[in-house]
Amino acid sequence: METEERPWGRYEVLLDSETCKVKRLYVNPGSRPSYQYHHKRSEVWTIIEGIGIVTLDDKDTIVTPGITIEVPVGVKHRICNTGAEPLVFIEVQHGSYFGEDDIVRLEDDYKRSS
Repeated sequence: METEERPWGRYEVLLDSETCKVKRLYVNPGSRPSYQYHHKRSEVWTIIEGIGIVTLDDKDTIVTPGITIEVPVGVKHRICNTGAEPLVFIEVQHGSYFGEDDIVRLEDDYKRSS
């Protein structure tokens, strides 16, 4: 299984096919990935552990286990772990391309570029 470490936590690729990609993401307490969007894919997130805040196009929503969030193509998005334990969610990507270079970062706590 492919695992990638990131400054905010890590992810594991559970499935990588021509039609979709599925990841399990772990966000460390107090951390958050970049505020970003994608040109070629949409995402559906299902929270499985922890609590946090999801931002979609500048609107915040509190998330807990069992909540599902849809992230359409082009929508700005971010998740922040507001709890004391890792925030874990499953991400299902749909679209025409799933590479990490389809990330357009608008804000990033770790000074990474797009």
